[in-house]
This record gives sequence, structure tokens and C-alpha cells, in this order.
Amino acid sequence: MRHPVVLVLCLSGTAFLAGCQANSDAEVQRALKDVNVIDESNLNDIMLTVGDPDESVAYFQGALAKAPGRVDLMRGLAKSLVRAGKPLEAAQVWEKVTLSADGTNEDKVMLADAQIRANLWDKAKATLNSVPPTHETFDRYRLEAMIADSERNWKKADSFYEIATGLTEKPAGVLNNWGFSKLTRKDYPGAERLFTEALKYDPTMFTAKNNLAMSRAAQRKYDLPVVEMSQTERAELLYTMALAAIKQGDVSVGKGLLQQAIDTHPQHFEAAARSLEAMDGNVVN
Repeated sequence: MRHPVVLVLCLSGTAFLAGCQANSDAEVQRALKDVNVIDESNLNDIMLTVGDPDESVAYFQGALAKAPGRVDLMRGLAKSLVRAGKPLEAAQVWEKVTLSADGTNEDKVMLADAQIRANLWDKAKATLNSVPPTHETFDRYRLEAMIADSERNWKKADSFYEIATGLTEKPAGVLNNWGFSKLTRKDYPGAERLFTEALKYDPTMFTAKNNLAMSRAAQRKYDLPVVEMSQTERAELLYTMALAAIKQGDVSVGKGLLQQAIDTHPQHFEAAARSLEAMDGNVVN
């Protein structure tokens, strides 16, 4: 008479074990899914920072083909397109992101950035105007300054550059842009000061070094600025100042600087040698 009871207990035990197994499988699947999400997130970050730009574009395009509409992947694609030098395509993707339910004010700022890179200045201005004034970020003010520059609204540009500089711990890039703005206005002392300040934050930025040399040469200061530089950089800066001197009519100074550039360069400095030969040819003629 006990057999049915034992059978029930055995069946119950089997069901219990099966239930435990099912629960265990479900937990394992959930854990694996979480790991996959983490792995994917890490891979996304890698593709955005150290991956080849074209490979990064292909990766995010492939990911979006499998999961269309995922905003995080769209953002990754847009950033990759900018890195790959395709700002117009990036702007088209950013526009889709801004129009999605998950679009943010920062996405609009990134859209404006892509539009500026694509030379769509009016659209970029309209995009930034749609961002609430309470959204105060470094990128927002950096772009506002560039737009003000394009409109030759120097007072507004200076104000935005100053705000942007105060909103980042790495202001070298924006200080260089601000200095170049001063250079175009022919405020050479102001430009020199800003390029010098940019190099305090990033002594390796050759663009700022070259701009500094130009701003000094424009004031007829033909000695090299006191900044960190390699031998090749020294030659390049001498060449920059030589061209500026020649353009300003200081021909003999320019020729001397060209010769110094040729002598300083660790290899054959083709551009400087060609310029010097052309000048000597003109003198002979």
C-alpha cells in the first residue's frame, strides 16, 4: 500500500529537481546575457577609441543591421563616421538620434559638431539654438564660439571661448582655436599669449607651436619661441617664420631662416630647399 506514496514522492522529487534545473538554466542564461552585454559594451568602447575608423564604421553598421533602431549603436556609428572623416553622413545619423525617443540635448550638440565639420554652419547654428540654455557643457560653448567666429562676432566668440576654457581640464585645443581666432583678427599679441597658454597644457601640440611661430613672426619676432620641440619641429618652425618674413617683405631675414631650417632638419628638407632655390633663382634673374 506504500508504493503509490513512494512513487508520488519520487515523482515529486524528480519534478523538484527538474524545477531546480530549469531555474538554474534560466539563471545561467541571464548571467551569460549580462556578460554578453558587458563584452559588447567594452567592444563598443574599443571600436570608438582605438579601432581603425573605417573598421569602426563597418562594426557599428553591422551591429545596427542586427538590431536596427538601437540608439547606443547609432551614436557609435555617428562618432565613428566623424572619426572616419565623413561628417555629412555622421550628421544624418545624429539627426535620427535626436529625433528618437531617447535623443538628448547632448546628441543635439554632437549633431551641431558634425554639421560644422560638414560646413553646414547655418544648420549647426539652428541646432544649437534648439538646445536649452541650461545645457551648459564644454562642447556646447566650444561650438558656439566657432559659430560666433564664423560670423565675425568677436565679442561673443571671446565670451564663449572663455566659458569653454573654464569647463574642461584639458583646454589646450580650445585655447589653440581661440588663438587662431585672434590671429585672423590680426591681434597678434593676443594670439601669442593664447598659443603659449595652450602649450602649457599640452606641450606636444605642434599645431599650437606652429601658430605661435606665425603670431610671433607677424610681429617681426623672428627668434624661435621658448617651447619644447624636437629637431624636426625646430626646422618646421623656422620654415614657417621664413615664409612669414618673406611675405612681409623681410626677404633677407626669410632667406636666412630658410637656410637655418635646411641646416637644422635631421633629413633633407625638400620644401625649404625648394623655396630657397626659387628665391636664389629670382635674384639671379
